[in-house]
Amino acid sequence: MKQIKWTLLLYAILAAALIAGIGVAIAEQSIIGTLACIIAVILVMGMGFKTKKRMRENGQL
Repeated sequence: MKQIKWTLLLYAILAAALIAGIGVAIAEQSIIGTLACIIAVILVMGMGFKTKKRMRENGQL
């Protein structure tokens, strides 16, 4: 059985929550909230992919 990579799981859950936040911000008609969530999603997903690449290079995946 494969081990759970908790850091990658955390990034995935956080990105999903931020994507939901985009929907909430749009429903609330908050331009600032929408833009903040979009920027945060880009940053979190970028950090997740960067972490995954580093783990693959170190043989941890």
